[in-house]
Amino acid sequence: MTRLSFCCDQYAVSVSVDGLPLPSIYSELVSHAVLSENFGISGEGTPLFLTAGHSSRNWPDLVVASHFDPGPEAGFHPGMLLVPERHLLFVGAGTSLLAYKLSPVQRLWEDVADYGFWGWRRHGDIVLMSAELELAAWDIDGRKLWSMFVEPPWHYEVHGDRVELEVMGKKSSFVAAIGPATFESA
Repeated sequence: MTRLSFCCDQYAVSVSVDGLPLPSIYSELVSHAVLSENFGISGEGTPLFLTAGHSSRNWPDLVVASHFDPGPEAGFHPGMLLVPERHLLFVGAGTSLLAYKLSPVQRLWEDVADYGFWGWRRHGDIVLMSAELELAAWDIDGRKLWSMFVEPPWHYEVHGDRVELEVMGKKSSFVAAIGPATFESA
């Protein structure tokens, strides 16, 4: 089992890949959580266990048990992005995308990443999610702004308020907050 923990502002987040904590510890975490979700840890794919909460508390407020596919063996690793000033946690793993409000604790939404999640990046008030076949954006309050199909090989860079995207050698540029609706050739 691989475990990673980090703190940012007032929040502590911990994630374990490839297993749950001991049953007695898991039960205690669930019993003290404000919100506990189990998406089927014993399902197909790689097990994922996540906790998050205020760092001043002994117990996490949020406990999530799940599994994801495709997984690390195929080059897909879980990722999180915390927007502490908005009390918002974005989670991506396999094809699963989740967003949680950490104060008050609640799940905001569940979404799907085309083929497999790659990562989150924050650019000011915009959060970009990259996946094998998708580039998508949310605002820092968790509202989805846009999504677009991309085909490998592809990559993007953000310059100011613009996304500079290259998909299979074709370059384009658009305003990050508006998305490809303002599609312009570079």
